[in-house]
Parts: sequence; C-alpha cells; structure tokens
Amino acid sequence: MAHHVHWLSNRHPRPAHLVVAGDDLRADRALTLVRRGRAVLWRGDYRNARQLLAAMRRRLDRRPVPPGDTPAETFHRHRAVTADRARLLNRLVLELGPGYRIDLPHAPDVSLACRQAYGPDPGPALVPLAELLGVLGAHQWRARGVLVPALDATIHPHYGVFAPTRQDYVQLVADAPWPGATTAFDVGTGTGVLAALLARRGAGRVVATDIEPRAVACARDNTRRLGLTGRIEVRLADLFPAGRADLVVCNPPWLPATPAAPLDAAVYDPESRVLRRFLHEVSARLTPGGEAWLVLSDLAERLGLRRRGELTGMFADARLTVVDRLDTRPRPRRRADSLSVYRAAEITSLWRLSAASSV
Repeated sequence: MAHHVHWLSNRHPRPAHLVVAGDDLRADRALTLVRRGRAVLWRGDYRNARQLLAAMRRRLDRRPVPPGDTPAETFHRHRAVTADRARLLNRLVLELGPGYRIDLPHAPDVSLACRQAYGPDPGPALVPLAELLGVLGAHQWRARGVLVPALDATIHPHYGVFAPTRQDYVQLVADAPWPGATTAFDVGTGTGVLAALLARRGAGRVVATDIEPRAVACARDNTRRLGLTGRIEVRLADLFPAGRADLVVCNPPWLPATPAAPLDAAVYDPESRVLRRFLHEVSARLTPGGEAWLVLSDLAERLGLRRRGELTGMFADARLTVVDRLDTRPRPRRRADSLSVYRAAEITSLWRLSAASSV
C-alpha cells in the first residue's frame, strides 16, 4: 500500500497487505482472506460492499461464546470474541478520494460526516467500511438528535462522544431530591446532558468538564442549542474544575477494565482509577453542606469485576457518608448475548454523598 494514502481508523491498525476485490467476492472467501491477515480493498458496487459486510457479520455471529467458569471469565471471553469479530470485519476497506469522495457505483455522499469525524480532507485515504458506517450513523444521530424526556428536549451527540441513548442514569438525576444547589459541577460531561438537566433543575451556574476535546465541543454545541450558554460553562479539564460547588455530579465509567478505543473510555475504567480519584477528591470540591451525586451501575459486581462491598469501602476510605441511594433497572437489550443474564439483573444507582465532616 502506498504510504501517501492516509489510514483513517484510530482503532484498527493500518493493513500491511491488500487484496483488491469486487462484486464477485463472496462472504466465505472474504472471511478466509481477512483471517489470513489480508485486507480486502473493495472496488465494486457500494451496495454490494454493504451486503458483503452484513453476510460476513452473520457468519461471525454464529460462533457461540463459550461460557466461563465465573461471570468474570464470561465477560473477558465475550470481550475477546467481540474484539476479534471487529478486527476481522474492519479488514473490508474502501478508498476515499479528494474531498472524502467514494468513487464507486451507488456510493453516498459521505463528505460532511467524514469532516465531522476526521477533520479536514487529508487527501486519498483508506477507511474500514464498518467504521465508515459508524461515522455515517453518528452523523445521523448528530443531525436528528436523541430525545431526552427528562429534559423535554433533544441532545445532539457528536462522533466519538457517548450518546445518551440509555437514559436510566439521566432519569435518576432528574428524580433525586434537589438539595437547593445554586452552583454545580458536572464531571465528565460527555454530551452535556446532565449539565443541562442540572441547570434546568435550578443551578444558576454549572461548570461541565471533560478530558476529551470532542466531548467539550459537543457539550458546548448542546448548551447553545438549549439556550443555556449563560448558565453552563464547559471546560476542558482532567476531572474537576477549580473552585467548589454545592453539588458535584459524576457518571463515571462503570466497568473496571481496559478500553480498546477512545469511545470505550466512557464504559471502561482500568482499576477503577477515575472512580477512586473522584471519590478521594470530591470532598475538597464541595461547599459546606454540599452533596456529591455518584451515578453507577452494579454490573461490575454482578460480573465479578468488583467485590461486593468494595464500593462502600471506597466511600469510607474517602471519608464520604451516604445520605441516600436511589435505584432503577435499565431496560433490557433486545439483542441477546453471553452477558444478557447479568444485564437483566443490573441496577443503576444514584448515591447521594456528603463529606463526613459536614454531617
């Protein structure tokens, strides 16, 4: 592959070997090629490429994930199989010309979606078709928005920012007894959905932070769309902003595992580092009598990734007192997999915490 052709995926490595193929390639042969380490550069009809990808996915989905002896082993096997499937599927690649143009029959205009995801046109480039479809889907989410009933408004997620399609955690923040906070921090704001909710509930000043520039841009966009720019300030920061607030809210990554891609960091937190840091530093960010709201699923405990009682032990170590706990059960996923039984029992909680000295 010529080195002047850019590779657009940050998640999957640039292929070392390419095989050019077209409309006569079948799914079984394509899977044989990608399993041998080849990437398939598609030169046929765009619609046929999508059909080929779907056929490859169906064949890979037939492989059962063998259950482990423990829930944790089942989780790690599920992740390994999922990662292997993604690795293989992302070896079906397309070539993009100048202006993010696809020069194939029936190809859509992907230029705006690619600019939003990848930035200015890099010139000739290769991209996995599966990733490109994700870019197009993200563009549609951004244009259409996600309805958030608790806000009675739509939130528009950007590419690479976790969309609030699962809203049990949002509803918990909407239903929790309001502590009369006039200032609030939303730590790890993402799309800015919780920051907007805090402002709507009565906080006159909300500072929302995120470590990812994409998330900061997304939250600022949503703040503007909702007419809340005078009440919400979005900052690029590693966890906390400077100062103190009456209420500090955080919905950290839920599972203590290593993320495989930037977007995974919204779900996976190695060794619970973000969670532990939030708990140990939040007291210094609260005004006297202030509250910290931690929104967290118990899926880690159900999967055996965190011991029962370990979370409350973290509270005690950080000298935090539990004021109250609100629970909800997420809606089950329609698609069944080896983790479905654990997700079906999952509980998401909002922990109302205060600094021990303020009780």
